Amino acid sequence: MTFDVIVLALAPVFFVLGLGYVAGRRGMVENHHVETLNTLVMSFALPASLFVATASATRSQMLGQAPLFAIFGGVMVLVYVGWYLIARFVLKASRADGSLQALTIAFPNLAGVGLPISSSVLGATGAVPVAVALAAGSILVTPLTLIMLEMTTGNGDGEEMGMTRRILRAIRRAVTKPVVLAPALGIVLSLSELPLDPVLKSCLMLIGHAAAGVALFLTGLILSAQTFEIDWKVAGATGVADIARPLIAAAIVLLLPVSSETAKIAILLAAIPSGFFGILFAVNYRLDSATTGSMVTASTAFSIIPMAIAIAFLFPS
Repeated sequence: MTFDVIVLALAPVFFVLGLGYVAGRRGMVENHHVETLNTLVMSFALPASLFVATASATRSQMLGQAPLFAIFGGVMVLVYVGWYLIARFVLKASRADGSLQALTIAFPNLAGVGLPISSSVLGATGAVPVAVALAAGSILVTPLTLIMLEMTTGNGDGEEMGMTRRILRAIRRAVTKPVVLAPALGIVLSLSELPLDPVLKSCLMLIGHAAAGVALFLTGLILSAQTFEIDWKVAGATGVADIARPLIAAAIVLLLPVSSETAKIAILLAAIPSGFFGILFAVNYRLDSATTGSMVTASTAFSIIPMAIAIAFLFPS
């Protein structure tokens, strides 16, 4: 029974991810300029799905997600700061490269892999914890990276700005993204106990249902454009993302008085492979994405092992 659960949870994920990878490699879909597809996922489909998931939750259900926000946010911050210090002072990476690597390792691919895995294992309610975890990462570690990039590069259009204005602009850019605002608004509606209009829900879910599949396809497409090189840096990053991150989450939930359901979800989401935000930010700021791309590729390929173990032990039936 456990084997069936693992296969049903992981096979569709890696199948669609593989479709995107093959499509990019064979030139069936452009894999170097993915801005349009990324906008579809991150500005429309995923925000719609996360808004409906959070707004449809009851007030008690949403309040029950507060520990997950704190735990998962803490895990990401610990991993982010730890790898940034390693990258800067051990690997001698620049401030910008160190922040991109730290974001890649600390912030899992919740949009592409987390959402379908969580929905498969937890059912219809699986999107709620993913939305909460995604909000935690978008609020805590994404602004840190944008601040580092703004301080280092300025993205070419803010050289005349003072440092304070550039930092504030980076924070504003991070927290005003649709993928952050949508679940935040849904959380407000849920806590206010305001009902979600059935017609609006149906309209949003028509595109929201595409979020998981298109995000996975986009992940494969992005990976197909990356030059993969394995070295100790990439191997270490894969170990931190796929092994250390879920172990840190497990250690935290064992130390804190949280429910078993919250503990299981936190560990499962922490086992999700590295996310692709670092690659997108590197392209946007005209930085080299080869290292972060290799980290995402290696983490995604290896993640089938820790995710299978997590599902087997935490959700055996």
